[in-house]
Amino acid sequence: MSNLKAFACPLAITIVVAGLAGCGGEEAPDLNKLDPIGVREDTEPRNQLLDVNRDILELRAKPNPDRNAYFGDLHVHTAYSFDAYSFGTTATPYDAYRYAQGEALDHPSGYQVQLQQPLDFYAVTDHAMFMGLVKESANTSTEFSKLAVAQPLHDINAPDNMGELSIIGRTRAFATFIPNMIAGLQDGSIDPALAESITRSAWLDSIAAAEQFNTPGKFTTFAAYEYTSSSPDRGNLHRNVIFRGTERLPAVPFSRFHSQNPEGLWDWMDELRNQGIESLAIPHNSNGSNGQMFKITDWAGNPMNDDYANQRLRNEPLVEITQVKGTSDTHPLLSRNDEWANFEIMPFRVATTLPSQAPGSYVRDAYLRGMTMADQGVLNPYKFGLIGASDTHTGAISLDEATFFSKAGLLDGTAERRGSVPADFLSGTLLKWYNPDFIKEIDGKNYIASSSFETWSASGLAAVWAEENTRDAIYEAFRRKETFATTGPRMRVRFFAGFNYPESIVDDPAMAKVAYAGGVTMGSDITGKDSQTPQFIIWALSDPSGTPLQRAQIIKGYIKNGEPAERVFDVACSGGLQVDSATHRCPDNGARVNLADCSISADIGATELKTLWQDPTFEPDQEAFYYLRVLENPTCRWSTWDAIQAGAEPRSDLQKTIQERAWSSPIWYRPDRLPAPTQAEPDSGSTTVELTKE
Repeated sequence: MSNLKAFACPLAITIVVAGLAGCGGEEAPDLNKLDPIGVREDTEPRNQLLDVNRDILELRAKPNPDRNAYFGDLHVHTAYSFDAYSFGTTATPYDAYRYAQGEALDHPSGYQVQLQQPLDFYAVTDHAMFMGLVKESANTSTEFSKLAVAQPLHDINAPDNMGELSIIGRTRAFATFIPNMIAGLQDGSIDPALAESITRSAWLDSIAAAEQFNTPGKFTTFAAYEYTSSSPDRGNLHRNVIFRGTERLPAVPFSRFHSQNPEGLWDWMDELRNQGIESLAIPHNSNGSNGQMFKITDWAGNPMNDDYANQRLRNEPLVEITQVKGTSDTHPLLSRNDEWANFEIMPFRVATTLPSQAPGSYVRDAYLRGMTMADQGVLNPYKFGLIGASDTHTGAISLDEATFFSKAGLLDGTAERRGSVPADFLSGTLLKWYNPDFIKEIDGKNYIASSSFETWSASGLAAVWAEENTRDAIYEAFRRKETFATTGPRMRVRFFAGFNYPESIVDDPAMAKVAYAGGVTMGSDITGKDSQTPQFIIWALSDPSGTPLQRAQIIKGYIKNGEPAERVFDVACSGGLQVDSATHRCPDNGARVNLADCSISADIGATELKTLWQDPTFEPDQEAFYYLRVLENPTCRWSTWDAIQAGAEPRSDLQKTIQERAWSSPIWYRPDRLPAPTQAEPDSGSTTVELTKE
């Protein structure tokens, strides 16, 4: 035993911190005592064997009080959407969130797609209407697949059914599924409880995916879905519903089968809000609403009143101004003095080839309609901020003109199918035999025209100014409407208004701090002050990997002698050019596009545009709204890129070039003679609630 002690004693001294038994029968030293352990008091601190490492790990960036620009998409469909699965999409919400963070995703047409750079936030918004049911129909092992309504969809996305010859069958199945489902629910041949259980499961899985990929400070996700409704004349009334949190949510999303009237959706959202569940709805494709999105009456045809306006403002603070199915800023028939109004106009009601009337269908017109109501003594229901979106139905967003893959999976996943290059002989012959209306002759060549794909756009993105990349911070930006939209490039724009900004503010490194302290930002009201003319700070930065900027503009809307009016002011020009004081336009900066290869003029345009501007037509007693529009130099449209890459001539009936752009949310000016509007705002404070599986 003594030999063992002799061996162990030096070891115990060496690693005394391990607490081994003491040598020579003595007890192990107590490291919790204040007395030093064999260390001289005058040379080392008490009880310290190692130096303290005082390095701090910053696992999350500190919030920026001057706010950062974050880019994302709040309109993304996956295999749970009835139409997306019919189009060949098998991507899950999990796949979509991986794609948004930079991973490649398989397109239904047989190639991979990938973002040039990751996004900051993303929301999967599958249709609430029959969510998950087409996917369930295709799986022949499920109970639902045994129903007659499901049989045309059996194995629709099997590997051997992903070719071009499957498109006609897919189109037929897509067109008949919803009518057959409705008929089955009405006649009792389909059990509504079975259908709802499938939707509940799909919705819960979508929420789980959002939770899995939400990483505060790095990448933000939102639980969300699309409410897909229309007016009796097939005017588009679609909205995306975005929930602030995920801890407590409705078990089944509200759909058009609960109410075709969007006012029913708002009632449901208000009821949830009273239970601590905060959400907002974002209308989209007003351009395809046939004037129904921004009417001057409610659903029943009654004049709008303050209660209606308050409910709409409370539930719909934002609207999409651009997405794949066209741009909803304005229309040439509505803005005859705006040379840039004819931009990516999709002239049809959504999912039809019926024309959509312009009045009541475009954002600028809605702003003017709301201001007209306010002039007549009714609360303005159309004071919304702006975002862009993709409305992709593949899980992956198509933002770049040169690599455009559109949104409808197999239906428009090639240049031929979206009508930008002539149809080959076999496809053209088959489609012409199946339906002559599916072929359009342009310049003596046959083009596929099975839908309105050639009028669609490579667009767009939602952007916010927020303190950090978290759900709370980004959702708060939605609520205060400090948002802007782009057609795809990651331009950054800032827009402020105040009365006492220094002339040098746009060159001040602390511009944002000074601007916030001395005025208001996009999405806000500014009240008149002693008949002073407000100052507007305009700042725009180009996409580092994109095209230089050409000009920055202010769009002004106002009421004069009881009639709505608008003006477009160029306020900052590229290349050192100056705005003409008479025309309020920048001179041509000389930027051109070579249509032989889509190359653009080198060294023309601006990386940054900035100015402090005052309205030369300002009247202190006149209400007005102002928003910023920033234009890039011209570039090739996606249809031109398709044609050049295929060695074909671009179609003569399509725009060959476009000017990518960004829009800020407006700032509304109110004369100081007017009382502040009585507007009910939701409590957008964070909620801590519980989600339970049922």
